[in-house]
Amino acid sequence: MLIDILNSFVLKYIKFIEMLGVLMRIFSFSLVSWMGPESPFLFVWAFNTTDAVILSWCSILKKDSAYTLLNVFWIMVGIVGMLRASQISATDFKSAWLHLLTQVIALFS
Repeated sequence: MLIDILNSFVLKYIKFIEMLGVLMRIFSFSLVSWMGPESPFLFVWAFNTTDAVILSWCSILKKDSAYTLLNVFWIMVGIVGMLRASQISATDFKSAWLHLLTQVIALFS
């Protein structure tokens, strides 16, 4: 199965992948610290959410519940941050999710 192959790859290179995620997190927060209000917030949130996915995956495979909780929380914060940075309205958000859900249901029907 594909997930087993991906998990094996991540486990094989877990130290490198974790370091990549940590460096991504440091970069994104450094960018905001240096640029302040002129920061490209959508990019920063997308980058930060990507590193949270990487670090969550690693911590799940390592069965580290504290870091799994922390990084899954950062994924949720990142999604909210990306929505706010993109200035999408609540109505547009609901419509997009409804459309996505409809497509997923149709895919599995």
